[in-house]
Amino acid sequence: MTTDPVDLTRRLIQCPSVTPAEGGALELLEEILTGAGFVCTRVDRGEVSNLFARWGSKNARTLGFNGHTDVVPLGDEAAWTMPPFGAEVKDGFMYGRGATDMKSGVAAWVAAAVDFVQDAPEDASLVITITGDEEGDAVDGTTAILDWMAGNGEAMTACVVGEPTCPDTMGEMMKIGRRGSMTAFITARGVQGHSAYPHRARNPVPALARLMADLDAHVLDEGTEHFDASTLAVTTIDTGNAATNVIPADCRATVNIRFNDAHDSAGLTNWLKAEMARVQADTGIKFEMTVKVSGESFITPPGELSALVAKSVEAETGVSPELSTTGGTSDARFVKHHCPVVEFGLVGKTMHSVDERVEVAQIPQLKAIYTRIMRDFFA
Repeated sequence: MTTDPVDLTRRLIQCPSVTPAEGGALELLEEILTGAGFVCTRVDRGEVSNLFARWGSKNARTLGFNGHTDVVPLGDEAAWTMPPFGAEVKDGFMYGRGATDMKSGVAAWVAAAVDFVQDAPEDASLVITITGDEEGDAVDGTTAILDWMAGNGEAMTACVVGEPTCPDTMGEMMKIGRRGSMTAFITARGVQGHSAYPHRARNPVPALARLMADLDAHVLDEGTEHFDASTLAVTTIDTGNAATNVIPADCRATVNIRFNDAHDSAGLTNWLKAEMARVQADTGIKFEMTVKVSGESFITPPGELSALVAKSVEAETGVSPELSTTGGTSDARFVKHHCPVVEFGLVGKTMHSVDERVEVAQIPQLKAIYTRIMRDFFA
């Protein structure tokens, strides 16, 4: 008997696991995996639920999988044309929050793994790590699992992350790395005063606007071998000043930087500080900054793992996937400290959107790809 990944996707979507709520999703996976002979351990930390599952020996060469069952909030629920946790099928698509990101990917891998271990090679070993914190702060999710693994002698030789990686067509893209992401929160501090007497005040707005214009105009790089050019976006400038006759004391701006492997967050932070110091020296306006780093850029260089995944994708889809580093962040940024990691999953056009949906036919196709990866990894 084979495991149906479509039915498992349906059952997972019906679990209302809006981050960080577990919603029954991990309980469902634990029941299925335990029944197939996996040894399951809940690695909960803080308010986050996580699941670690192993089949086979710790000492064997181990293929790992990383995924998440938490989903983003629904947004405007009234705008949904299908129940967001109904997993209803219409015109060949299954609708629901998490349908593409990434309950279908988790279902496809788990279904493939349950079937694979029924007749696996003696030296095969699988690890499945599922978090409930990928869409949240990502502090007590995959990092908690990896911390637990380090303390319990658990390791993966290589890992596949099941995020949706294909922009439009099944099989067209896999991820071998991701750009880094950081956000800078900058405050310019002046002296409040009456707008009729500007000489008695010190206006922080022009100074901050100048700094933002300079940052926006700066070219960070032209791209590297495996990465597009780094980008900087000014996402807000705000004083909170509703009065038309008052020069504000403070003005704030936020800048988001997505950076390639030509940079790291420390170097970019130092550059921002130097730019602030330059404008401060010219204007007399003082600047303060705090920085939040979501992740550093990383890459798993093309090699054995990416070739194995690409071969499996092409065998099942007829498409040779592009090896890409585009997109936002994923939990691969944590796994890369542990072992080589690549990402491959379904088409992600509707992820995080109203009426998120997955093409039903792609789910068993993804299971077939994952089955090939497991088989060839241990061949």
